[in-house]
Amino acid sequence: MKLPPGPQTPTWLLNQQFQTDPFGYMDAISQRYGDLVTLMSDSNPIVYVSNPSAIKQIFTNTKEITARGALNQNFAFMTGKQGVLQLDGLPHKHRRKLLMPAFHGARMQACGQRICELTEKIMSQQAIAKPFIAYPTIEDITLRVGIEVVLGLNEGDRYEKIKHLFACANKQTQSLLFKLTTKLPFGQRDLGRWSPWGYRLHLRRELFQMLYAQVQERRQQADRSRTDILSDLLFAHDETGELLSDEEVRDLLLSPIFASGDASATAIAWSLYWVHSLPIVYERLLQELDSLGNSPDPMSIAALPYLSAVCNEALRIYPTQLFTFPRLVESPVEVMGYELSPGTILIGNIYSTHQREDLYPQPKQFQPERFLGKQFSSYEFLPFGGGARNCIGGAFALFEMKLILATILSHYQLALVNKRPEKPKFEGLICYPSSGVKMLIHSRRHTQSQPLVVSSI
Repeated sequence: MKLPPGPQTPTWLLNQQFQTDPFGYMDAISQRYGDLVTLMSDSNPIVYVSNPSAIKQIFTNTKEITARGALNQNFAFMTGKQGVLQLDGLPHKHRRKLLMPAFHGARMQACGQRICELTEKIMSQQAIAKPFIAYPTIEDITLRVGIEVVLGLNEGDRYEKIKHLFACANKQTQSLLFKLTTKLPFGQRDLGRWSPWGYRLHLRRELFQMLYAQVQERRQQADRSRTDILSDLLFAHDETGELLSDEEVRDLLLSPIFASGDASATAIAWSLYWVHSLPIVYERLLQELDSLGNSPDPMSIAALPYLSAVCNEALRIYPTQLFTFPRLVESPVEVMGYELSPGTILIGNIYSTHQREDLYPQPKQFQPERFLGKQFSSYEFLPFGGGARNCIGGAFALFEMKLILATILSHYQLALVNKRPEKPKFEGLICYPSSGVKMLIHSRRHTQSQPLVVSSI
Protein backbone atom coordinates (compact mmCIF):
# COMPACT_ATOMS: atom_id res chain seq x y z
CA MET A 1 0.00 0.00 0.00
CA LYS A 2 1.34 3.40 -0.98
CA LEU A 3 -0.45 6.07 1.01
CA PRO A 4 -0.24 9.79 0.22
CA PRO A 5 2.12 11.76 2.49
CA GLY A 6 1.02 13.28 5.76
CA PRO A 7 2.23 14.43 9.17
CA GLN A 8 3.71 11.84 11.51
CA THR A 9 2.51 13.73 14.57
CA PRO A 10 0.70 11.63 17.22
CA THR A 11 -3.06 11.56 16.78
CA TRP A 12 -3.80 13.32 20.06
CA LEU A 13 -1.51 16.21 19.14
CA LEU A 14 -2.98 16.47 15.63
CA ASN A 15 -6.43 16.73 17.17
CA GLN A 16 -5.25 19.46 19.52
CA GLN A 17 -3.65 21.42 16.68
CA PHE A 18 -6.81 21.12 14.61
CA GLN A 19 -9.09 22.19 17.46
CA THR A 20 -6.89 25.20 18.26
CA ASP A 21 -6.82 26.56 14.69
CA PRO A 22 -8.63 24.26 12.21
CA PHE A 23 -8.32 26.57 9.20
CA GLY A 24 -4.70 27.51 9.77
CA TYR A 25 -3.96 23.83 10.30
CA MET A 26 -5.68 22.77 7.07
CA ASP A 27 -3.99 25.55 5.12
CA ALA A 28 -0.59 24.44 6.45
CA ILE A 29 -0.95 20.72 5.70
CA SER A 30 -2.39 21.39 2.22
CA GLN A 31 0.54 23.67 1.43
CA ARG A 32 3.04 21.13 2.71
CA TYR A 33 1.57 17.82 1.51
CA GLY A 34 -0.63 18.72 -1.46
CA ASP A 35 -4.01 17.50 -2.67
CA LEU A 36 -4.09 14.21 -0.77
CA VAL A 37 -3.06 14.10 2.88
CA THR A 38 -2.96 10.99 5.06
CA LEU A 39 -3.67 11.15 8.77
CA MET A 40 -3.10 7.94 10.70
CA SER A 41 -5.90 7.14 13.12
CA ASP A 42 -5.98 4.43 15.76
CA SER A 43 -7.60 2.07 13.25
CA ASN A 44 -7.88 2.93 9.54
CA PRO A 45 -5.75 5.47 7.70
CA ILE A 46 -7.76 8.55 6.70
CA VAL A 47 -6.97 10.34 3.43
CA TYR A 48 -8.28 13.89 3.03
CA VAL A 49 -8.78 14.89 -0.60
CA SER A 50 -8.93 18.43 -2.04
CA ASN A 51 -8.31 17.72 -5.74
CA PRO A 52 -11.49 18.04 -7.88
CA SER A 53 -10.57 15.11 -10.13
CA ALA A 54 -9.98 12.87 -7.12
CA ILE A 55 -13.19 14.08 -5.47
CA LYS A 56 -15.08 13.18 -8.66
CA GLN A 57 -13.58 9.70 -8.51
CA ILE A 58 -14.63 9.29 -4.87
CA PHE A 59 -18.20 10.39 -5.60
CA THR A 60 -18.68 8.37 -8.81
CA ASN A 61 -16.75 5.14 -8.16
CA THR A 62 -19.36 3.41 -6.05
CA LYS A 63 -17.97 -0.08 -6.65
CA GLU A 64 -14.55 0.17 -5.00
CA ILE A 65 -15.44 3.19 -2.83
CA THR A 66 -18.65 3.12 -0.79
CA ALA A 67 -20.46 5.68 1.38
CA ARG A 68 -21.41 3.39 4.24
CA GLY A 69 -23.92 4.55 6.81
CA ALA A 70 -21.85 2.82 9.50
CA LEU A 71 -19.23 5.55 9.05
CA ASN A 72 -21.78 8.13 10.26
CA GLN A 73 -22.87 6.34 13.44
CA ASN A 74 -21.37 9.06 15.65
CA PHE A 75 -24.25 11.30 14.50
CA ALA A 76 -26.93 8.73 15.35
CA PHE A 77 -27.19 9.83 18.99
CA MET A 78 -29.10 12.96 17.99
CA THR A 79 -30.34 12.01 14.51
CA GLY A 80 -31.63 8.49 15.19
CA LYS A 81 -30.40 5.03 14.29
CA GLN A 82 -32.70 4.88 11.26
CA GLY A 83 -31.96 8.39 9.99
CA VAL A 84 -30.93 8.87 6.38
CA LEU A 85 -27.27 9.34 7.37
CA GLN A 86 -27.11 5.89 8.91
CA LEU A 87 -28.77 3.91 6.09
CA ASP A 88 -27.08 2.05 3.23
CA GLY A 89 -27.88 0.74 -0.21
CA LEU A 90 -31.48 0.51 -1.38
CA PRO A 91 -33.04 1.70 1.93
CA HIS A 92 -30.81 4.80 1.84
CA LYS A 93 -31.65 5.55 -1.79
CA HIS A 94 -35.36 4.95 -1.16
CA ARG A 95 -35.54 7.21 1.93
CA ARG A 96 -33.69 10.03 0.17
CA LYS A 97 -36.25 9.83 -2.62
CA LEU A 98 -39.04 10.17 -0.06
CA LEU A 99 -37.48 13.29 1.45
CA MET A 100 -36.61 15.03 -1.83
CA PRO A 101 -39.94 16.56 -2.99
CA ALA A 102 -40.25 19.04 -0.11
CA PHE A 103 -36.83 20.52 -0.88
CA HIS A 104 -37.19 20.93 -4.63
CA GLY A 105 -39.54 22.19 -7.33
CA ALA A 106 -43.03 23.53 -6.74
CA ARG A 107 -43.19 22.70 -3.04
CA MET A 108 -39.96 24.54 -2.36
CA GLN A 109 -41.18 27.54 -4.33
CA ALA A 110 -44.47 27.54 -2.43
CA CYS A 111 -42.49 28.19 0.78
CA GLY A 112 -40.94 31.37 -0.62
CA GLN A 113 -43.51 33.89 0.57
CA ARG A 114 -43.70 32.25 3.99
CA ILE A 115 -39.90 32.53 4.39
CA CYS A 116 -40.05 36.26 3.62
CA GLU A 117 -42.97 36.77 6.01
CA LEU A 118 -41.26 34.93 8.85
CA THR A 119 -38.08 36.91 8.30
CA GLU A 120 -39.92 40.22 8.49
CA LYS A 121 -41.84 39.07 11.59
CA ILE A 122 -38.71 38.07 13.54
CA MET A 123 -36.64 41.06 12.43
CA SER A 124 -39.43 43.49 13.35
CA GLN A 125 -39.04 42.38 16.96
CA GLN A 126 -35.50 43.80 17.11
CA ALA A 127 -35.19 47.23 18.68
CA ILE A 128 -33.68 50.06 16.65
CA ALA A 129 -30.08 50.92 17.67
CA LYS A 130 -29.91 48.03 20.16
CA PRO A 131 -27.22 45.40 19.45
CA PHE A 132 -28.32 41.83 18.76
CA ILE A 133 -26.56 38.61 17.78
CA ALA A 134 -27.37 37.65 14.20
CA TYR A 135 -26.89 33.87 14.44
CA PRO A 136 -29.57 33.01 17.05
CA THR A 137 -31.94 35.53 15.46
CA ILE A 138 -31.56 33.92 12.05
CA GLU A 139 -31.69 30.44 13.60
CA ASP A 140 -35.12 31.32 14.97
CA ILE A 141 -36.27 31.97 11.41
CA THR A 142 -34.64 28.91 9.84
CA LEU A 143 -35.87 26.57 12.57
CA ARG A 144 -39.42 27.85 12.11
CA VAL A 145 -39.15 27.26 8.37
CA GLY A 146 -37.67 23.80 8.89
CA ILE A 147 -40.33 22.70 11.35
CA GLU A 148 -43.10 23.92 9.03
CA VAL A 149 -41.62 22.16 5.99
CA VAL A 150 -40.82 18.92 7.83
CA LEU A 151 -43.63 18.62 10.39
CA GLY A 152 -46.32 20.93 9.05
CA LEU A 153 -46.44 22.75 12.40
CA ASN A 154 -46.45 26.54 12.69
CA GLU A 155 -48.04 27.27 16.06
CA GLY A 156 -49.06 25.75 19.39
CA ASP A 157 -47.35 24.39 22.49
CA ARG A 158 -45.80 21.39 20.75
CA TYR A 159 -44.41 23.59 17.99
CA GLU A 160 -42.80 25.94 20.51
CA LYS A 161 -41.42 23.04 22.56
CA ILE A 162 -39.91 21.30 19.53
CA LYS A 163 -38.33 24.54 18.31
CA HIS A 164 -36.88 25.18 21.77
CA LEU A 165 -35.41 21.66 22.02
CA PHE A 166 -33.72 21.88 18.61
CA ALA A 167 -32.29 25.32 19.45
CA CYS A 168 -30.97 24.04 22.80
CA ALA A 169 -29.37 21.01 21.15
CA ASN A 170 -27.65 23.23 18.58
CA LYS A 171 -26.47 25.62 21.28
CA GLN A 172 -25.00 22.84 23.40
CA THR A 173 -23.09 21.46 20.40
CA GLN A 174 -21.28 24.82 20.21
CA SER A 175 -20.65 25.00 23.97
CA LEU A 176 -17.00 24.97 24.98
CA LEU A 177 -17.96 23.56 28.39
CA PHE A 178 -19.77 20.62 26.79
CA LYS A 179 -16.86 20.02 24.44
CA LEU A 180 -14.28 20.00 27.24
CA THR A 181 -16.21 18.04 29.85
CA THR A 182 -17.24 15.21 27.52
CA LYS A 183 -13.56 14.53 26.81
CA LEU A 184 -12.77 14.06 30.50
CA PRO A 185 -12.84 10.65 32.22
CA PHE A 186 -16.48 9.84 33.01
CA GLY A 187 -17.42 12.93 30.99
CA GLN A 188 -20.10 10.96 29.15
CA ARG A 189 -21.83 9.65 32.25
CA ASP A 190 -25.32 10.72 33.21
CA LEU A 191 -24.82 12.76 36.38
CA GLY A 192 -28.23 14.35 36.20
CA ARG A 193 -29.84 17.06 34.14
CA TRP A 194 -27.47 19.73 35.47
CA SER A 195 -24.38 17.93 34.15
CA PRO A 196 -23.41 18.54 30.49
CA TRP A 197 -23.91 14.93 29.37
CA GLY A 198 -26.99 14.48 31.53
CA TYR A 199 -28.52 17.57 29.93
CA ARG A 200 -27.67 16.17 26.48
CA LEU A 201 -29.50 12.96 27.35
CA HIS A 202 -32.45 15.00 28.63
CA LEU A 203 -32.65 16.99 25.38
CA ARG A 204 -32.47 13.83 23.31
CA ARG A 205 -35.14 12.07 25.35
CA GLU A 206 -37.51 15.05 25.24
CA LEU A 207 -36.97 15.64 21.52
CA PHE A 208 -37.46 12.01 20.54
CA GLN A 209 -40.59 11.71 22.68
CA MET A 210 -42.06 14.93 21.30
CA LEU A 211 -41.49 13.92 17.67
CA TYR A 212 -42.77 10.40 18.30
CA ALA A 213 -45.99 11.83 19.76
CA GLN A 214 -46.38 14.04 16.68
CA VAL A 215 -45.91 11.04 14.38
CA GLN A 216 -48.51 8.98 16.26
CA GLU A 217 -51.02 11.80 16.34
CA ARG A 218 -50.68 12.50 12.63
CA ARG A 219 -50.84 8.77 11.85
CA GLN A 220 -54.31 8.69 13.42
CA GLN A 221 -55.46 11.74 11.44
CA ALA A 222 -54.40 10.24 8.07
CA ASP A 223 -54.76 13.47 6.08
CA ARG A 224 -53.46 12.97 2.53
CA SER A 225 -54.02 16.61 1.57
CA ARG A 226 -51.04 17.83 3.62
CA THR A 227 -47.76 18.56 1.85
CA ASP A 228 -45.15 18.36 4.63
CA ILE A 229 -42.44 15.70 4.87
CA LEU A 230 -44.15 13.98 7.79
CA SER A 231 -47.21 13.35 5.63
CA ASP A 232 -45.05 11.99 2.82
CA LEU A 233 -43.43 9.52 5.22
CA LEU A 234 -46.64 8.43 6.94
CA PHE A 235 -48.15 7.25 3.64
CA ALA A 236 -44.91 5.90 2.19
CA HIS A 237 -43.97 2.25 1.84
CA ASP A 238 -40.46 0.88 2.21
CA GLU A 239 -38.64 -1.15 -0.44
CA THR A 240 -40.49 -4.31 0.68
CA GLY A 241 -43.92 -2.67 0.38
CA GLU A 242 -44.48 -2.18 4.12
CA LEU A 243 -45.45 1.12 5.74
CA LEU A 244 -42.61 2.80 7.61
CA SER A 245 -42.76 2.30 11.39
CA ASP A 246 -43.40 5.27 13.68
CA GLU A 247 -39.84 5.00 15.02
CA GLU A 248 -38.38 5.08 11.51
CA VAL A 249 -40.50 8.06 10.51
CA ARG A 250 -39.38 9.90 13.66
CA ASP A 251 -35.70 9.26 12.93
CA LEU A 252 -36.05 10.46 9.34
CA LEU A 253 -37.45 13.79 10.57
CA LEU A 254 -34.45 14.70 12.73
CA SER A 255 -31.62 15.41 10.27
CA PRO A 256 -33.66 17.72 7.95
CA ILE A 257 -34.72 19.92 10.87
CA PHE A 258 -31.24 20.06 12.40
CA ALA A 259 -29.72 20.96 9.03
CA SER A 260 -32.38 23.53 8.14
CA GLY A 261 -31.94 25.31 11.46
CA ASP A 262 -28.22 25.08 12.15
CA ALA A 263 -26.38 25.04 8.83
CA SER A 264 -28.71 27.51 7.09
CA ALA A 265 -28.54 29.99 9.98
CA THR A 266 -24.75 29.78 9.98
CA ALA A 267 -24.49 30.48 6.25
CA ILE A 268 -26.83 33.48 6.48
CA ALA A 269 -24.99 34.90 9.50
CA TRP A 270 -21.72 34.67 7.54
CA SER A 271 -23.39 36.41 4.58
CA LEU A 272 -24.55 39.30 6.77
CA TYR A 273 -21.03 39.63 8.12
CA TRP A 274 -19.35 39.73 4.71
CA VAL A 275 -21.89 42.07 3.11
CA HIS A 276 -21.64 44.59 5.95
CA SER A 277 -17.84 44.33 6.07
CA LEU A 278 -17.45 45.36 2.43
CA PRO A 279 -19.31 48.57 1.43
CA ILE A 280 -18.80 48.01 -2.29
CA VAL A 281 -20.48 44.59 -2.04
CA TYR A 282 -23.28 46.02 0.08
CA GLU A 283 -24.03 48.85 -2.33
CA ARG A 284 -24.03 46.67 -5.42
CA LEU A 285 -26.27 44.07 -3.76
CA LEU A 286 -28.67 46.72 -2.46
CA GLN A 287 -28.97 48.26 -5.92
CA GLU A 288 -29.87 44.87 -7.37
CA LEU A 289 -32.46 44.21 -4.66
CA ASP A 290 -34.02 47.67 -4.99
CA SER A 291 -34.46 47.14 -8.73
CA LEU A 292 -37.27 44.66 -7.92
CA GLY A 293 -39.42 47.24 -6.15
CA ASN A 294 -41.34 47.08 -2.87
CA SER A 295 -43.00 43.65 -3.00
CA PRO A 296 -40.87 41.39 -5.18
CA ASP A 297 -41.90 37.86 -6.00
CA PRO A 298 -39.70 35.31 -4.12
CA MET A 299 -38.73 33.58 -7.37
CA SER A 300 -37.57 36.92 -8.81
CA ILE A 301 -35.41 37.40 -5.73
CA ALA A 302 -33.92 33.91 -6.02
CA ALA A 303 -33.01 34.54 -9.67
CA LEU A 304 -30.92 37.68 -8.97
CA PRO A 305 -27.37 37.00 -10.22
CA TYR A 306 -25.36 39.13 -7.78
CA LEU A 307 -27.36 37.90 -4.77
CA SER A 308 -26.66 34.34 -5.91
CA ALA A 309 -22.97 35.16 -6.27
CA VAL A 310 -22.82 36.68 -2.76
CA CYS A 311 -24.43 33.58 -1.24
CA ASN A 312 -22.14 31.24 -3.16
CA GLU A 313 -19.06 33.19 -2.11
CA ALA A 314 -20.15 33.05 1.54
CA LEU A 315 -20.53 29.28 1.21
CA ARG A 316 -17.14 29.03 -0.50
CA ILE A 317 -14.96 31.00 1.86
CA TYR A 318 -16.29 29.34 5.03
CA PRO A 319 -18.45 26.41 3.94
CA THR A 320 -20.86 25.41 6.68
CA GLN A 321 -19.86 21.79 6.08
CA LEU A 322 -16.06 21.60 6.01
CA PHE A 323 -15.79 17.94 4.98
CA THR A 324 -17.82 15.44 2.99
CA PHE A 325 -19.16 12.40 4.76
CA PRO A 326 -16.51 9.64 4.76
CA ARG A 327 -16.16 6.93 2.14
CA LEU A 328 -14.59 3.50 2.58
CA VAL A 329 -12.23 1.78 0.14
CA GLU A 330 -13.77 -1.70 -0.30
CA SER A 331 -11.28 -3.14 -2.80
CA PRO A 332 -7.86 -1.94 -4.06
CA VAL A 333 -8.20 1.28 -6.02
CA GLU A 334 -5.83 3.86 -7.51
CA VAL A 335 -6.44 7.52 -6.70
CA MET A 336 -4.05 10.05 -8.26
CA GLY A 337 -1.27 7.48 -8.54
CA TYR A 338 -1.66 6.07 -5.03
CA GLU A 339 -2.71 2.43 -4.56
CA LEU A 340 -5.18 2.46 -1.69
CA SER A 341 -5.99 -0.74 0.17
CA PRO A 342 -9.36 -1.84 1.55
CA GLY A 343 -10.13 -0.19 4.87
CA THR A 344 -8.75 3.22 3.89
CA ILE A 345 -11.15 6.08 4.71
CA LEU A 346 -11.53 8.86 2.12
CA ILE A 347 -12.90 12.29 3.07
CA GLY A 348 -13.38 15.21 0.71
CA ASN A 349 -11.87 18.35 2.21
CA ILE A 350 -14.42 20.96 1.11
CA TYR A 351 -12.67 23.86 2.80
CA SER A 352 -9.28 23.18 1.17
CA THR A 353 -10.88 22.61 -2.23
CA HIS A 354 -12.55 26.02 -1.93
CA GLN A 355 -9.18 27.54 -1.04
CA ARG A 356 -7.33 26.35 -4.15
CA GLU A 357 -5.49 29.21 -5.86
CA ASP A 358 -5.89 27.58 -9.28
CA LEU A 359 -9.68 27.65 -8.91
CA TYR A 360 -10.18 30.74 -6.75
CA PRO A 361 -7.40 33.36 -7.06
CA GLN A 362 -6.91 35.26 -3.79
CA PRO A 363 -9.07 32.68 -1.98
CA LYS A 364 -9.04 34.53 1.36
CA GLN A 365 -10.72 37.54 -0.25
CA PHE A 366 -14.52 37.76 -0.43
CA GLN A 367 -15.13 38.28 -4.14
CA PRO A 368 -18.66 37.40 -5.33
CA GLU A 369 -17.71 38.38 -8.90
CA ARG A 370 -15.84 35.09 -9.31
CA PHE A 371 -19.25 33.36 -9.49
CA LEU A 372 -20.49 35.72 -12.19
CA GLY A 373 -17.72 35.01 -14.65
CA LYS A 374 -17.32 31.24 -14.28
CA GLN A 375 -19.42 28.12 -13.78
CA PHE A 376 -17.74 25.79 -11.29
CA SER A 377 -18.28 22.05 -11.41
CA SER A 378 -19.85 20.14 -8.51
CA TYR A 379 -16.36 18.83 -7.67
CA GLU A 380 -14.85 22.34 -7.49
CA PHE A 381 -17.65 24.04 -5.56
CA LEU A 382 -19.38 21.62 -3.19
CA PRO A 383 -20.70 23.42 -0.10
CA PHE A 384 -23.31 20.69 0.45
CA GLY A 385 -21.07 17.69 -0.22
CA GLY A 386 -21.68 15.43 -3.18
CA GLY A 387 -22.46 12.00 -4.54
CA ALA A 388 -24.80 9.66 -2.68
CA ARG A 389 -24.30 11.59 0.57
CA ASN A 390 -24.86 15.14 -0.66
CA CYS A 391 -27.21 17.26 1.43
CA ILE A 392 -30.80 16.60 0.38
CA GLY A 393 -31.80 20.14 1.30
CA GLY A 394 -28.92 21.94 -0.40
CA ALA A 395 -31.07 23.61 -3.07
CA PHE A 396 -33.65 24.60 -0.45
CA ALA A 397 -30.93 25.98 1.85
CA LEU A 398 -29.60 28.23 -0.91
CA PHE A 399 -33.14 29.35 -1.81
CA GLU A 400 -33.87 30.13 1.84
CA MET A 401 -30.53 31.88 2.23
CA LYS A 402 -31.26 34.24 -0.67
CA LEU A 403 -34.76 35.12 0.54
CA ILE A 404 -33.81 35.76 4.16
CA LEU A 405 -30.76 37.83 3.25
CA ALA A 406 -32.72 39.82 0.65
CA THR A 407 -35.63 40.48 3.02
CA ILE A 408 -33.34 41.74 5.78
CA LEU A 409 -31.30 43.99 3.53
CA SER A 410 -34.34 45.37 1.70
CA HIS A 411 -36.18 46.35 4.89
CA TYR A 412 -33.44 47.31 7.34
CA GLN A 413 -30.25 49.31 7.42
CA LEU A 414 -27.88 47.33 9.63
CA ALA A 415 -24.28 47.67 10.75
CA LEU A 416 -21.69 45.47 12.43
CA VAL A 417 -21.08 46.42 16.05
CA ASN A 418 -17.45 45.29 15.96
CA LYS A 419 -15.00 46.23 13.23
CA ARG A 420 -12.71 43.34 14.14
CA PRO A 421 -12.67 40.42 11.67
CA GLU A 422 -15.11 37.65 12.56
CA LYS A 423 -13.23 34.47 13.41
CA PRO A 424 -14.57 31.05 12.42
CA LYS A 425 -14.92 28.15 14.82
CA PHE A 426 -15.53 24.53 13.94
CA GLU A 427 -17.88 22.25 15.88
CA GLY A 428 -19.12 18.90 14.64
CA LEU A 429 -19.55 19.46 10.91
CA ILE A 430 -20.35 23.16 11.03
CA CYS A 431 -18.16 26.27 10.64
CA TYR A 432 -19.72 28.93 12.88
CA PRO A 433 -18.87 32.65 13.21
CA SER A 434 -17.32 32.65 16.67
CA SER A 435 -19.17 35.70 18.03
CA GLY A 436 -22.41 34.94 16.21
CA VAL A 437 -22.02 38.29 14.32
CA LYS A 438 -23.05 41.17 16.56
CA MET A 439 -25.14 43.77 14.70
CA LEU A 440 -27.58 46.60 15.22
CA ILE A 441 -30.40 48.11 13.17
CA HIS A 442 -29.95 51.79 12.34
CA SER A 443 -33.38 52.20 10.77
CA ARG A 444 -36.00 50.68 8.53
CA ARG A 445 -35.57 51.20 4.81
CA HIS A 446 -38.29 52.40 2.47
CA THR A 447 -37.58 50.75 -0.83
CA GLN A 448 -38.32 52.46 -4.09
CA SER A 449 -38.04 50.76 -7.43
CA GLN A 450 -34.85 51.76 -9.22
CA PRO A 451 -33.40 50.72 -12.56
CA LEU A 452 -30.54 48.27 -12.18
CA VAL A 453 -27.23 49.53 -13.50
CA VAL A 454 -24.78 46.69 -13.99
CA SER A 455 -21.23 47.69 -13.21
CA SER A 456 -18.03 45.79 -12.71
CA ILE A 457 -15.92 45.98 -9.58
